[in-house]
Amino acid sequence: MKKILFFLLILLAQVSSGQKVVPFVDFNNYFRTFENDNFRQLEFQPIKEFKAGDDLIAYIDTRGNLRVYDGKERKDISNMNIQYKISDHLLGYNIGSTLNMWDEGKLRTLTYFGRNYEVKDSLIVYEDTRFNTVNVYYNKEIFTLYTLTGELYMPESIGDNVVVFKDNGNFYKVFWRGKIYDLGIWSGAIEFQTGCDIVCFNDPTTRTFAIFENGEFLNVEQFYMKKYKAGRGFIVYEDLNSNLMLYKNGESVQLSNFSANFWDVKDDLVIWGENSFMYAFQNGKKIQTSNFTPKDYLLKNNVFAFRNMMGGVSALMDGKVQEITLQQNAEYEIYGNLVLVKLFNRSFIVFKNGRKFEA
Repeated sequence: MKKILFFLLILLAQVSSGQKVVPFVDFNNYFRTFENDNFRQLEFQPIKEFKAGDDLIAYIDTRGNLRVYDGKERKDISNMNIQYKISDHLLGYNIGSTLNMWDEGKLRTLTYFGRNYEVKDSLIVYEDTRFNTVNVYYNKEIFTLYTLTGELYMPESIGDNVVVFKDNGNFYKVFWRGKIYDLGIWSGAIEFQTGCDIVCFNDPTTRTFAIFENGEFLNVEQFYMKKYKAGRGFIVYEDLNSNLMLYKNGESVQLSNFSANFWDVKDDLVIWGENSFMYAFQNGKKIQTSNFTPKDYLLKNNVFAFRNMMGGVSALMDGKVQEITLQQNAEYEIYGNLVLVKLFNRSFIVFKNGRKFEA
């Protein structure tokens, strides 16, 4: 019995990891995906367009139908001309003023009087003109953020699972995990940076650099910071001495004491340039990724993909910089923790766990 349970757990793990789908259109104009270490043809007729996140693909097929595919089931959404937005886990689409969504295989109408909306990893924020409200869909529920007597407007900042907004009385508030937290009243504009489970901003009341974390507002620095960004459960900022700092779980650590000529944050990663060298902070470690500044790069989840010295594509994955191709000007994207590279002849490489899968 123990052996049976062990193999069942392995099977479940393989199924869950196999839900990641990597889409591309090959040289025959076939719409294909990479999943479970294999390539699969999804459509036999040319498609018009597609958008993809970590766990799903939404696309317009040859007849103009909107379809969604999550690695398990292909679902027809609509045969009408519609607009749609996608995140790693959710799909929102509107037919005129009717706003609908897809979540884990289920369809739902959010409002028949929708207008502007945004789709993020864990939530959909939208305007409802019938009741003049701005609402958020989160964890299968709908919450009203604020009701206005005048013109509707979207929130100040929207992160993966957190929203900063200002109500009808200029009162700033934070929505996080189904609850609303009061922040303060200010007439001027404030730059909020929202990530996942965290918000950072310069607090006009205390004149400090502050965060919202775990349902609390805390001071990180006693003075305003000139630049800051939020990731998943952490923030990065430049202090008054131009040191690059990272705050996480109540502690600030210095990433660089040289004036970083540029830096960026997304999801689980931080990258920065320092004296012509490129560095990344991944899984708690500082890693030199190159001795030059890449011409272009992408950050997503825990992957840093960039243009290498030869004009090809390399990537930082699991603490190692690995060369994917030396072919110049190859296009590349990140899906989940995989890198998809499109070569000049419209052949493709999927780079996963140090292995190359070619199509």
